[in-house]
Formats: sequence, structure tokens, C-alpha cells
Amino acid sequence: MKGIIIKSTGSWYQVLEAESKTIYEARIRGKFKLIKTRLTNPLAVGDEVEFSLEQDDVAWITKIFPRKNYLIRKSVNLSKEAHIIASNVDIACFIYTLKFPETSLGFLDRFLACCEAYNIKPLILFNKMDTLNDEEKEIVENIEAMYQNIGYDTLNISSYTKLNLNFLIDKIKDKTSVFFGHSGCGKSTLVNAMQPDLHIRTGEISESQLKGKHTTTFAQMHFWDFGGSVIDTPGVREFAMIDVQKEEIQHYFPEIFQAGRSCKYHNCMHINEPKCAVLQGLETGELEETRYITYLKLMEEAEEMNQN
Repeated sequence: MKGIIIKSTGSWYQVLEAESKTIYEARIRGKFKLIKTRLTNPLAVGDEVEFSLEQDDVAWITKIFPRKNYLIRKSVNLSKEAHIIASNVDIACFIYTLKFPETSLGFLDRFLACCEAYNIKPLILFNKMDTLNDEEKEIVENIEAMYQNIGYDTLNISSYTKLNLNFLIDKIKDKTSVFFGHSGCGKSTLVNAMQPDLHIRTGEISESQLKGKHTTTFAQMHFWDFGGSVIDTPGVREFAMIDVQKEEIQHYFPEIFQAGRSCKYHNCMHINEPKCAVLQGLETGELEETRYITYLKLMEEAEEMNQN
């Protein structure tokens, strides 16, 4: 039988059988081919699998079908390994909060680079707009304009006032979407606001650190009444890219790649080369320094990983 992984807790999985829509508790049988050896989990929510039923209706997963894409994070305890948290995604929604908790632009840029690397359409959601004063709203507007100029889709939202949730529903209807962001950014609250009967557990913001407490401890797929599904994920602290060369990183920053076409040397890495159009763009303000800093960091990390 064929199905899709809708929940992963580590050693056990839930599989939704494609035709009958029956959900089975499942385990893995056999060895799955991982992407080299740097993944900590063989299966992820969103994976399409083949399985067989044995006694007590326990499903044994025997095959995983090729993924069209996936998003990964750095493993919590193993710095050189990564963990797939969602696969076969149509649209990945990054939930940005200016405060409670504060989201860094570097974290957002890593997410966007991962989307570019693994061929996933991103959508930046500026959440908790109802909590911002006029000055803070202007900051968000400037950040939003910056990413729109690069070519990314954005939307201002609020789970409490329902700001633009109708537009968000239009964007994710009949698609497999995934919500990403720091703990406390409002992922679960947003899902509940769009479909209250899901009753996803939400948490409070820690006053001492102004960071969210983890309320989602594993990835799980939920199905929208309006069509499609969403993968609710644990709060992510770092995104990772595995098995990429540092020369590839510029491909994942559209504006840097575009500017690089005008560099003197075709193999320019945009660090200190003569007549580098990217460095010139930074000097004139045409390119954003925050994005360039993330670009350099990702290149360093790619070189380190390929040395080990």
C-alpha cells in the first residue's frame, strides 16, 4: 500500500493511506538510502512511502519514494548533521516577528537560501502586526520592501485581528504548506486562527528571554477544510544546507547572482576580487549588507562541511 507520512516522533510514524484515508501507526523496516550520511532521520513528514500491514494493524514502511524537495535544520546535538523536518512542500511560510520574539534578518536569509537550494516557493509572513506601534510598523515596511525588491512574496498578518488571513488562505489553498519560525512566533496560533477545530497547543512567551517555549515537539501534518494541508513544525533555531559547494551559494541569493553576471571574472566569489560588481553594489547601496553577511557565512560553513 502507498501513503504519506503525516506525523513523526522519531521511532514511530503515522501514515495516511492514500485511497481509504485510513491512518496507521508505522515503523521502519529495512535500510533507507540517506543523502550521504549527514541526516539524522530517514523519514520526514510529507514523505510518500510504501508499506505493508501485519498483525495488530501495525504498518511496516518498506520503501520511500523520491522527494521533490525538502527543508532541513541543523541537528540539535550534532553540529555536522542535519534533520529533515518537511518534504514534498509546495510553499514554505516563514513567520517573521519584529518582537516577542525578535527575528534576525540572518535567520530569514538562511531560510530563503534553503528554499532556493531545494526548490521550494517561500512566502514571508510578517506576524503580530497588531502589537506594533507606528515606528515599529515602519521598520517592518522597510524590511518588507527590501525583500519584495529582491522578488519575494510577503504578507502582513495577525492571528488575533485576522489581518489578511483571507489572502493567506488563497495563497496556500490546495497546497502542501509548512510554517517555519522561532518558538513563540505564532505558528500554532496562526493555524488555530485559520481553522479553530484543530486545537493545536500554543505556548507563552518567556518574559526572561522574550523567546517562545517549545510547544510543538515534532512535525505533524494537518488538513485544511478549505483544501490542502499544513506541516506544523517545532521552533527552528538554524537552517542548514548539506552537500553544497561554496561556489554554489551565490545561486541561492538571486540579487547577488544577478549582480555577479557583471563581474570581471566569470568565477568571481564576490569577496575581494577586482572589479566585482557585487562589491560595487554594496558600496552604492544597491545590495543589502545584511544579505551579503549571510552569504559569506554560508560560504564559510559550506567549506567547513566539505573539509570534514
